[in-house]
Amino acid sequence: MSALARPRTAAPVLPRARPLGRLAIAALHAELACSPKPGLVTPFSRGSHHDMDAGTFLRSLFALRGYFTAIAAQAATCADFAPLRQLGIQAERGMLAATGNVNTHRGAIFSLGLLVASAARLRADACPARSAEAVCDGVRQWRHALLQAPLDATSPGQRARARHAVPGVREQAAAGFPLLREVAVPALRAALADGLPRDAALLQTLMQLVAVTDDLNLLHRGGAEGLAFAQAQARGFLAAGGVRAADAPAHMARICNAFEQRRLSPGGSADLLACALFLLQQEAA
Repeated sequence: MSALARPRTAAPVLPRARPLGRLAIAALHAELACSPKPGLVTPFSRGSHHDMDAGTFLRSLFALRGYFTAIAAQAATCADFAPLRQLGIQAERGMLAATGNVNTHRGAIFSLGLLVASAARLRADACPARSAEAVCDGVRQWRHALLQAPLDATSPGQRARARHAVPGVREQAAAGFPLLREVAVPALRAALADGLPRDAALLQTLMQLVAVTDDLNLLHRGGAEGLAFAQAQARGFLAAGGVRAADAPAHMARICNAFEQRRLSPGGSADLLACALFLLQQEAA
């Protein structure tokens, strides 16, 4: 076999995959650490959740620490979707085992896993474009497989998706994550460039996502009324100046209380927030 015909091996691939894996875990940890966040778990609050806290999330992240490196290495070696999906299934099992069957990161395993895989493909193909937008667009190479993959119709998110006839994260991925390209990444990039501290930039971006996202977790917990309430609260916060407003802390405290009273939690938006942070950080990796 000639040198050109030899398949890629794990040895040279893994060193290139590890930085992407570390960035993915770091992005998820940054999303967890960001506080306050309406309805979401932080180091200081369970948010709207009775079955999880920051410790649960940290156990999940520890269980997932090898997954993102593995999916990066697999994608760099072979672009086939099936082994990537299998790694995601295994990661979900590991997460549930670590958390006592609590779903902390199912959405991130899917979305962030695909973005890590896309970033790894760009590097394997020596593509000069490693922008956040290029990585999102790269996920479309798996469009057909994504749309054909079986769904768990019993999951809360899929039940909400079917009941309310809205597209879910699978459709977002197949389209190259337009919410990331058009909302989250530009918002986070601008907030950081404007000199906002990271937590403030993350919160500002989160609220911009909540304002426009048909978040399946919000639909599951609050129905169409809950989603509309959450979006209106986010739009009101942004219209009042967002994190830059003088009364932003008090305004956010009121929103957090309102979300918790209604048991609302924008988990889908939180996943996209972590994805956006990963996308920006991987540009320099």
